[in-house]
Amino acid sequence: MTRLSVNLNKVALLRNQRDLPYPDLIKTAETILKAGAHGITIHPRPDERHIRRSDVPALSEFLAEYKTPFPTFMMRQEQVKDVEFNIEGYPDKEFLDLVRVHHCHQVTLVPDAPDQKTSDHGWDVLVQKDFLKDVVARLHDNGRRVSLFVDAKPDMVLAAKDIGADRVELYTGPFAMNHAILPDYVAAADAAKSCDIAINAGHDLNLDNLAKFIAAIPDCAEVSIGHALTIDALDMGWNATISAYLTAIAYGLKTSDNHA
Repeated sequence: MTRLSVNLNKVALLRNQRDLPYPDLIKTAETILKAGAHGITIHPRPDERHIRRSDVPALSEFLAEYKTPFPTFMMRQEQVKDVEFNIEGYPDKEFLDLVRVHHCHQVTLVPDAPDQKTSDHGWDVLVQKDFLKDVVARLHDNGRRVSLFVDAKPDMVLAAKDIGADRVELYTGPFAMNHAILPDYVAAADAAKSCDIAINAGHDLNLDNLAKFIAAIPDCAEVSIGHALTIDALDMGWNATISAYLTAIAYGLKTSDNHA
């Protein structure tokens, strides 16, 4: 089952528009998790335009202790699952200090410049090989799973495995704009399978394209979605929105099985 991680950046952006403590990120995260999401993603940027560095300790503590029941029917006893906490960012010293000190399950490294509006390209892992290999090793020393944000290119996936990354997150922005390039993502996923590295995906995934993506790449371990999901929540509410995204994932997996 592909896990759904909800990015809280746009919730934090709304909070930051006024000098007020709401919407409260902890309460929102709890609502999202109770609705069935599997994890929370944040991306603290240097300008703190949405998630602030000061948000990280409280979210980390909350998510480290939070348990949620498995949505499984006819269980003999209640089971619980750990909630995934994924922190994204460019690996400068300040970011690395943040994710090494505060609990998280996964660190997703992105090649963002400080003034970028959003992530819009993946790492050139071949060019940045030595730098990234050192960062990955340092994060592994702190027990963090490491994912690299990459374009849908098999050589980038293979290079990520070569430097020791645990996962790659395929940048899905181009797919969202042009579904015809989905075979490029399938090729990247095949490369990942060939070298035994797990796949995440994120950026501009929404209810119009998520099922199609999952049907093509059913081995995707996690999707991280924030912008579209938050917009849908304004119309439908968090519970209905999380349910709709989980349904899209399940439909994609079912479609894939039917075509297998």
